[in-house]
Amino acid sequence: MRLLLTLPLIAALAWLGFAQEPQPEPVAPVTVILVRHAETAGDTSGGGAADPGLSEAGAERAARLAKLFGHAGVTHAYSSEFARTQATVAPLAKAAGVEAVAISARDPKAQLDALRALPAGAVAVVCGHSNTVPALAKELGGAPTRLEEHPRYGGLIPHADYGRIYVIHLPKAPQAKPQMLELNY
Repeated sequence: MRLLLTLPLIAALAWLGFAQEPQPEPVAPVTVILVRHAETAGDTSGGGAADPGLSEAGAERAARLAKLFGHAGVTHAYSSEFARTQATVAPLAKAAGVEAVAISARDPKAQLDALRALPAGAVAVVCGHSNTVPALAKELGGAPTRLEEHPRYGGLIPHADYGRIYVIHLPKAPQAKPQMLELNY
């Protein structure tokens, strides 16, 4: 008798389980880590060499960046075409086992397109400049703070500030908003 009463209950529970809408699989966000190039070996304001490399302090900062994010699951590394950004991201790219790709600082659309095309779960480090890093952060949905206003470029990272990091999580879920964390190293 118990078995006869239990079978309809089991069948009803099974039917309810099948009748429910399947839950969508969660999709991992894309993480974008934006950094400004490290300290340069020359003046970049137009009075010095057109494309200086890193100073000793800059090389040390690039090594710290590699130590900080070298085991963070970085899957992509980007820099601008300038020696100082390439030298800043090179130790990190090596530690992460990825090749750094240069995208022109003068082509923000190409930079954004590359970041927006990243697969779910990707972690990308982008090394740019005092004007390009805040602009990218804003375009990706972040709200960088402590910027200097400039008539041509808008908000700039102050000239002497080489340690700013913006970590932006770009959710792949519809209607979810990006989240940004602003750090210094």
